[in-house]
Amino acid sequence: MTDAVSHEVGALAPLFKSVDSTGKTHELESYMNEGKSVILYFYPRDSTPGCTTQACDFRDNMALFQSSNTVVLGVSKDSERSHGKFIDKQTLNFPLLMDTEGELHELFGTWRMKKNYGREYMGCARSTFVINPDGSFRWLRYNVKAKGHVGMLMRELGMSE
Repeated sequence: MTDAVSHEVGALAPLFKSVDSTGKTHELESYMNEGKSVILYFYPRDSTPGCTTQACDFRDNMALFQSSNTVVLGVSKDSERSHGKFIDKQTLNFPLLMDTEGELHELFGTWRMKKNYGREYMGCARSTFVINPDGSFRWLRYNVKAKGHVGMLMRELGMSE
């Protein structure tokens, strides 16, 4: 495996096409054609405490994102079944994209070397990308904290909480 790519604000986002846990296809180019911004956030695992906190924060602020013509898409390497259970249990109001093979993680550079208690391993770096309707990165951050992340994101994007 090569070193993970690191994207920068202002650069063009990789065009992606992925299906969600219900089988619906999501394509960046389609959202761009509709004039929508996309928040693409990567998280390690469905139904874990931090990932649940982050997903519920997005869920609870969905009206604000939608009113600013922004789509939220979550991404992890979990299975369709796992995503479905997570969506149902937490009443999530946005899609979770399927990335069991890690193609989106590779494209966005979120599959990285991590350390935990001195042990090194490859894993998902919790990361968020905000993509403008023109396909450029408006905002991005690797290795974000789950708690308080959505509020911080909204402040930095100039959205009121």
